Amino acid sequence: MSGHNSENKLIEGEDYYLTPEGYKVFTEKFHLKRGFCCKNGCRHCPYGFDKKTGTNKK
Repeated sequence: MSGHNSENKLIEGEDYYLTPEGYKVFTEKFHLKRGFCCKNGCRHCPYGFDKKTGTNKK
């Protein structure tokens, strides 16, 4: 088994958590690790993207 695959695995509680409805919600830490804003209006967006205006607040 190759070691590089383990680098891409998400860690529950660190990179994401599950809502009571079963949705996976990415954390601010995950977004910062990814390194860019996807402009989807994520709940924990560290880049300040506002989906209503289509702009970044930060």
